[in-house]
Amino acid sequence: MRIISGKYKIRTLPGPKGFTARPTTDFAKENLFNVLKNNYILDGINALDLFAGTGSISLELASNGCKNVLAIEKNPKHLAYIQSITDRLKISEIEVMRGDALKFIERTLQKFDLIFADPPYQLQGIDKIPDVISERNLLNPDGLFILEHSKDYNFSAHPNFKQKKVYGSVNFSFFQPA
Repeated sequence: MRIISGKYKIRTLPGPKGFTARPTTDFAKENLFNVLKNNYILDGINALDLFAGTGSISLELASNGCKNVLAIEKNPKHLAYIQSITDRLKISEIEVMRGDALKFIERTLQKFDLIFADPPYQLQGIDKIPDVISERNLLNPDGLFILEHSKDYNFSAHPNFKQKKVYGSVNFSFFQPA
């Protein structure tokens, strides 16, 4: 695993052993962050990384100027790995929290400038995540929600859908408040 850009760029990190998470590919992550850096301001924003897995997206967000990144991960082994990396690199912008991402978005009162979700592709209810984020008003007015998903989903009819980007087998759907 590596950090593609920003202040921690070129750091190669030891890959986690025995993980069940499917990390976002470097190719997809690099393209996603090119889109973000060219179209959105990351400096000083508050971000939420749901289904954090290896922490790859959280690390990239912190590396590219996010003020606060809250990484939600259910698996204790994955959580410990993310925490060990943030401790080793002395990254204070990332807070790691153990929890169920779906329950978190149903209960939190926090608002974010950017929300990224990379749920397991076979997760039941993946198609409801954009609705919950919209109904719970979890994004700030100019906020952005990005959902990573398989090609089996099409969110273009969602009222907050803005665009879709495809990088290999990785699909990103972008949503913004109406």
